[in-house]
Amino acid sequence: MVDPDIKHELLFWFDTIAKQNYFLHNNNIVIQKEGLAMGAPSSSILSEIFLQHIEHTHLPSLTQKHRLINYFQYVDDVLLVYNSSHTHILSILKDVNSIHPSLMFTDELEQENKLNFLDITIHKTPLA
Repeated sequence: MVDPDIKHELLFWFDTIAKQNYFLHNNNIVIQKEGLAMGAPSSSILSEIFLQHIEHTHLPSLTQKHRLINYFQYVDDVLLVYNSSHTHILSILKDVNSIHPSLMFTDELEQENKLNFLDITIHKTPLA
């Protein structure tokens, strides 16, 4: 359980950071109305906290419902391993995109048993 004073302090700092939501683009100051400021050091940390929360609260039920085999995440890239005979990617996308209105996941399916993820190409080979 989080101490109420600590919780209040964290929420105060989050609110302060979120209100400083501006950045410089082409020598113009842009105030971002939604989300976090691009390039701000706090944005990556707060985004990671948000994604970790989503994972901890929703991933277990999604894993069970869609029989996900494995889940890998690096920053905002996610790799799901699943058996297409048990579930369909559009069904998974529908569920994950309904978690929060600011989240929008897209799919990239393997082509010829290959899938690019981050800076690598994953090759699927049949089991012997």
